[in-house]
Amino acid sequence: MGESRQQCCHLFQFCSYSSPIFLLLVLLPFTTQVNGRSTSSRHGSGSSHASSSGECDLFTGTWVLDPSYPLYKNGTCPFIQKEFSCERNGRPDHIYTHYRWQPLACNLQRFDGQDFLERMKGKSIMFVGDSLSLNQWQSLTCLLHSAVPSSNYTIDRVGSVSTFTFTEYGVKLMLDRSVYLVDVIREDIGRVLKLDSIEGGKLWKGIDMLIFNTWHWWYRRGPTQPWDYIEVGGQVMKDMDRMKAFEKALETWAAWVDTNVDPTKVKVFFQGISPSHYNGSSWNDPSAKNCVHETTPVAGSTYPGGTPEAVAVLKGVLATMKKPITLLDITNLSLLRKDGHPSLYGLFGLDCSHWCLAGVPDTWNEILYNLMI
Repeated sequence: MGESRQQCCHLFQFCSYSSPIFLLLVLLPFTTQVNGRSTSSRHGSGSSHASSSGECDLFTGTWVLDPSYPLYKNGTCPFIQKEFSCERNGRPDHIYTHYRWQPLACNLQRFDGQDFLERMKGKSIMFVGDSLSLNQWQSLTCLLHSAVPSSNYTIDRVGSVSTFTFTEYGVKLMLDRSVYLVDVIREDIGRVLKLDSIEGGKLWKGIDMLIFNTWHWWYRRGPTQPWDYIEVGGQVMKDMDRMKAFEKALETWAAWVDTNVDPTKVKVFFQGISPSHYNGSSWNDPSAKNCVHETTPVAGSTYPGGTPEAVAVLKGVLATMKKPITLLDITNLSLLRKDGHPSLYGLFGLDCSHWCLAGVPDTWNEILYNLMI
């Protein structure tokens, strides 16, 4: 079966927890419609394709308490990385694990891990992105492992790609760490973020389902910024408007998808922008400086602070694409979950950006499953 389950756990790490590279790779700071089309639809080719859930908007709803949740227990998923393992890290409240997402106009079908594996038998799924992709990837491995706990698995890592394989089903769950999607190349002048280049895309070919994500690294500055210069259109500069840079990178990624993806063989998703909660004024509680001590979601279906500009930029690029892409529009439902972050029970002190497991990313994957069936 390959390595023992205990040994395999270590392969999930970006690198050693004490490594400066690992420290660099983990922390940072949101569902409506695009061109009048439902966010639960695919974008591209000027048409929309509803999922089997019909025209219902799966991304507009409320969080409700449900004692049958979470979908797995923290203690029964041995490979959750420390920064997401809030319960093991001493978080005293557990009510945050018992919320279920309820769309306003329909119901989500409960995640069925065995059905998921049967549908994907012999196929590969790759998450491509930053530590929020890691968050969702680890959630999916836990959801599936809990459904078939006696099924053998292996874990491996080659370069930037980690692979969790359910050997009985031949299903590969992969993670490619690519925080900008476009390339960062070391040259004589230093590390160059190349907004027009996406050579890393060679790793994405031959995969049956691709789930992309980027955002949280676009405003990094100082010692945690992993590039020294930006290059775009043949021009090298020390810096530029970061939102423009984000948009240009998305355009480069979109062109790659339109050129390289055969939609009859490959399903492509984009994980919507995952929000942070560092300012209580955005959920109408000016006394809250961050997510610490938050134990319940925002009531209702509308987040008081609205959604950030990055959401509109992302949807604008998706609307120009020729190939069908499904936006996993998790921004608003995640904005409502100010209680779902590790806060003081992560790895590096205060973390109001990532999510506890079990927790909010399980719902992202539950919606992903509903879009598949």
